[in-house]
Amino acid sequence: MLYLVRHAKAGSRFDWNGDDRLRPLTKPGRRQADTLAARLAALATGELISSPYLRCVETLQPLAERLQRGVRTDDRLAEGQRFSGALELLDEVADGAVLCSHGDVIPDTIDALQRRGCEVVGEPDWRKGSVWVLERAEHGAVVSASCWPAPDD
Repeated sequence: MLYLVRHAKAGSRFDWNGDDRLRPLTKPGRRQADTLAARLAALATGELISSPYLRCVETLQPLAERLQRGVRTDDRLAEGQRFSGALELLDEVADGAVLCSHGDVIPDTIDALQRRGCEVVGEPDWRKGSVWVLERAEHGAVVSASCWPAPDD
């Protein structure tokens, strides 16, 4: 299994005056990140990989602290990137990896996986803090995707 997380709640981009890459999580977003860490701690046996945007790194940070691991950043998960980079990364990582990205990248990636034959099970949830659970076949292709709803903040 692989876990594709949409970053937790961050402040509004319209209210943020600085570089959007540095926009942090809000208090509710930090609570979501803590809840995600508790839920993923026993499942995250692989790398923790994040978009370089601060809100994504902060989403995985509580999990990294629980597991006493670091979070690696990868530009292929950054906002505004094409789904092809995320697909490459999904092909490269070992099972148990947790990846954190954005609301523009994740839906496009799931759509691309569907075009490759992946079955989406259940209703999609695109909200901040939602987690896509991706099941792979022996040959590595993602064959099933289901979504955990975003945790309450």
